[in-house]
Amino acid sequence: MTLTKNPTEHDADIVALAAKVGLRCAPSEAEHDLDATFVAEAYQAMRDHGYLRLAVPTEFGGLGAELRQVVLAEGELARHAGSAALAAAMHLYMTLVQCWRHRRGAPDAEGALRRVATDGMIMATSGGSDWVCPMTTAVEVDGGFRFTGRKTFCSQAPVATVISTSAVLGEPGPDAEVLHAGVPLSSPGVSMVETWDTLGMRGTASHDLVFDDVFVPADKILGRRPYGKLAGPLLVAAIHFAPVVSAVYLGIARGAYDEALRVLGARPGDPAPATVRQLGEMAARLRVAWWALLAAVEEVGDDPPADEPTLITLMVAKRHAVCEAKAIVDLALDVVGGAAFFRTSPLERAYRDVRGGSFHPITPEATLALAGTAALANAERRP
Repeated sequence: MTLTKNPTEHDADIVALAAKVGLRCAPSEAEHDLDATFVAEAYQAMRDHGYLRLAVPTEFGGLGAELRQVVLAEGELARHAGSAALAAAMHLYMTLVQCWRHRRGAPDAEGALRRVATDGMIMATSGGSDWVCPMTTAVEVDGGFRFTGRKTFCSQAPVATVISTSAVLGEPGPDAEVLHAGVPLSSPGVSMVETWDTLGMRGTASHDLVFDDVFVPADKILGRRPYGKLAGPLLVAAIHFAPVVSAVYLGIARGAYDEALRVLGARPGDPAPATVRQLGEMAARLRVAWWALLAAVEEVGDDPPADEPTLITLMVAKRHAVCEAKAIVDLALDVVGGAAFFRTSPLERAYRDVRGGSFHPITPEATLALAGTAALANAERRP
């Protein structure tokens, strides 16, 4: 697919692409949800339409989508297929991270982006379990390090080819250092344990990955940071993760709104005034949440700085998105009534899927604490 360079038309092309992929993904979502199996058909559709190379620059063989456009695409895909969109979000935000690194001269970033575009490389992340205090350990050896530990929440694990992960060098504690690296999942000592049997997002196959004395060459270490600190590569990852995952949950909420409208439209007679008001509330919440998310992305720009103000801006928008998404889906169930209580209703699945948003770091409550701490620090610096 060739995308126009006109920004407005480019947006429309990307949303249309996501809709096309979503319509192919949607029919199998319910089956994968029921069985807690991976959305394999969705990934085939993504490959067929070039969706997985969405954020790769055009000069490297991708579609050239920037941060804002990836957000729009993920919102549209999630409108049709929540698990597929969330799984893909992990690959897409890591692609954006590689673009960020490339703009700053990282020597390996171009190669990674080209492999996404031409070789079909799929990037996973262990950020959901590692975060600031990873439990995996690193031991220095000749030529590199040996990683040992277990990672949870590794979405798209069955098809991923490399994982962005981290390990503690030395005893965990304030004096320890965390190493960040990209590790091929074909490396000796890496294995997958199928653990993903959850309330919602059951098709993402976010299984555990086990590292048993896995050798990581020294030149594959992408960065280092202090143990317990949201800094370095982890900060860059969090900044790109927040808006992309926010779009997924708002997309699910939009799908729930669409389903509520469809059900009401098929019923005889006019809906009650209270129901009409609830529809209006859903529409208003969706609009304001999208305004907040897109405004936050515009505020930080397509090449955001890796600093705390940027992190707070995007995490506050993420908090609003995931909280509003839950409220919107809850309203959709109220509007439709008892029919939404059946497993055959898309709203039942949306109700469960949308609750995953509260678990992604930085969680809604931790975001408020971060924003409040920064506000106090700024107040203390004022004359």
